[in-house]
Amino acid sequence: MSLDASDVEKIAHLARLAIAPGQTERYAADLSNILDLVAQMDAVETAEVTPMAHPLHMAQRLRPDEPSEPNQRDLFQANAPLAESGLFLVPRVIE
Repeated sequence: MSLDASDVEKIAHLARLAIAPGQTERYAADLSNILDLVAQMDAVETAEVTPMAHPLHMAQRLRPDEPSEPNQRDLFQANAPLAESGLFLVPRVIE
């Protein structure tokens, strides 16, 4: 897909971007190259490709799920203006 300077000016206006007048041709060429790359990727047949969460086949290293600090909830809630059943009570902000 080929963009010209007027297309870039319209896109810049919609995106509320200020582009220097001498730069529109360069942006048009860059955006055209990007759109051509997207068109090439869109043409690739991916129906049989299994979606992946990560490009490498490896398990994520996780640390053991163990508490690293003692439970100090009672100490912290002693300073709170309002607390009930282990929860901090705050004023309602959404009606």
